[in-house]
Amino acid sequence: MTPGTKLLLTTANAKYHHCSLALRCLYANLGALQNQATFLEFTTAESAVDIAEKLLRHQPQMVGLSVYIWNVELLTEVVALLKRLAPDVVVVLGGPEVSHELDGLKIAVLADYVIQGEGEDALRRLAEAVLAGHPPDGKVIAGGLPDLTKLVSPYSFYSDVDLRQRTLYVEASRGCPYSCEFCLSALDLQVRHFPIDDLLLQFQTLLDRGARNFKFIDRTFNLKLENSARILEFFLERHQPGMLFHFELVPDRLPEGLRSIIARFPAGALQFEVGVQSLNDAVGKRISRRQNLGKMEDNFRFLGTQTHAHVHADLIIGLPGEDLESFGAGLDRLYALGPQEIQVGILKKLRGAPIARHEAAWGMVYSDTPPYEILCTRDIDFPTMQRLKRFAFVWDRLVNRGNLNQSVPLLWGQKGPFAPVLAFADALYATHGQVHALSLDRLTEQLHQILLGRGDAPDVVMAAIEADYQLHDRPLPASLRGAATPQSAAKESHRRRQLNHLGSRT
Repeated sequence: MTPGTKLLLTTANAKYHHCSLALRCLYANLGALQNQATFLEFTTAESAVDIAEKLLRHQPQMVGLSVYIWNVELLTEVVALLKRLAPDVVVVLGGPEVSHELDGLKIAVLADYVIQGEGEDALRRLAEAVLAGHPPDGKVIAGGLPDLTKLVSPYSFYSDVDLRQRTLYVEASRGCPYSCEFCLSALDLQVRHFPIDDLLLQFQTLLDRGARNFKFIDRTFNLKLENSARILEFFLERHQPGMLFHFELVPDRLPEGLRSIIARFPAGALQFEVGVQSLNDAVGKRISRRQNLGKMEDNFRFLGTQTHAHVHADLIIGLPGEDLESFGAGLDRLYALGPQEIQVGILKKLRGAPIARHEAAWGMVYSDTPPYEILCTRDIDFPTMQRLKRFAFVWDRLVNRGNLNQSVPLLWGQKGPFAPVLAFADALYATHGQVHALSLDRLTEQLHQILLGRGDAPDVVMAAIEADYQLHDRPLPASLRGAATPQSAAKESHRRRQLNHLGSRT
């Protein structure tokens, strides 16, 4: 138990290696209340009862929870428990999932207060009032837009364990000038930047403490080019082996000034997340997404041929007016541009996002439970949407993870990958009734069966599979060992003799 804890801030991250930047920003800006406050992080794998127990050990007077689409169900249970076990504890919510459309949202009904929008200033004022015995009357409080030049930096509240074991989230700006309707940033077109000189000093302190991985959460890192260039130059000058810097880029904005810096980074240092979302120009215009596809393609070619950056591109299934053929053509076109990963996402109806205006005209039906994924549209019926969701999972397992880089491309050869991988996902589902709980060996066996069934040369197929398994030092699936090439069979026999020898010695 922490003596003197009056305000306890908490959230549930999706995984342990994620750090909550939001909690640290709130805690850093509590002013005089900071010495009476603390913050705790959990994961969504933990139970609501265990979380409630750990929170109540601190005997807080006030608990603030950061609520997102991935943790709202769990945190709803936590708040319900807090209200039953310690009804005098004041519960305040913040975060994207409670910043819009509160009607019918159970966690908002249970809570005492909800701060909508950015919360540094609003939480401090609310906590001061509540702890002084002067709570405000209204439940919903507007967070406003804090002055970024006056906010206290949160980065000193990353612990040494965080620096060694977890992803450090940082930000150089807030807001987005674009109005893409699937995104909550469409509601806030004002972009504000943190003072660059102070920001670089904070990054230097993190580097001096041993930080090696920085993940920027800016929606548009390459918007203010002067700042982008200074940040990239800063990290380039200080780069050491093992460091990784992650940025989210606007796909069609990469002028020569940035290109020349990016090209100088060594392999393994830069990762760019590039939100393409759709290559259907009509769909882009419909959802107010502005991007020059010609410039975007040129930027992808530059990144793929003249830099060592790892490029992670995003596409979304289920946008209004995007049908099966249109999405498939977009994926094939994007794949040809050479990104190392294509993350295939399913459209989600975020609370408050303007995408809701298309529901009637385009027959868009969503799940009413988090993460509120699209179920069908006018152009993609429910069975087809289910096929595409299975495709997205199989694409990630087969293509993005890189376990079968030699053998999987045999599925499509010189053609685009969309139709063959969709057919592969269909075959997996027809055989096993699922695609999610299958081991890599099962996927490989299915791949082998499909390739031989359509007439591919057995020795070519097995040579590719063997190369993939040898690269990752894995034994071939038992069902394929009899089909192994003589060279591979000899290597596998030698490997097994070595393992048996080591086992006998222990």
